[in-house]
Amino acid sequence: MDHLQRDIQCCPRVAVYGTLKQGCHNHYWLEGATLLGRDRLTALTLYDLGPYPGAKAEVSAGAVVEVYAINAEQLALLDQLEGYFAHAPRQGLYNRAIFPTQHGEAWCYLYNAETQNETRI
Repeated sequence: MDHLQRDIQCCPRVAVYGTLKQGCHNHYWLEGATLLGRDRLTALTLYDLGPYPGAKAEVSAGAVVEVYAINAEQLALLDQLEGYFAHAPRQGLYNRAIFPTQHGEAWCYLYNAETQNETRI
């Protein structure tokens, strides 16, 4: 079993917070995914990175996310979009981690670079 199959068996959902949300310019990457609902994650802080937000696993008043049921192919496409490298997660633009949501555990992409000079959203 490869890492992608193992990942999707572990968590066949993704929580999105930025340009992947409904009405945003990258939402088409979730074509065929099922929207399970929205949630507010207080273990997530969003930062304004200019053209898109980045999330850190930090306590906040809550970041609003949309939770989708996905399949292995969709997860692989999202990994490409987010610059996630399964073989070296800390070296990509984003890493991913599992967060509890009202709709079950979901992958969420976390920004790898420093955000000390970025504005919290």
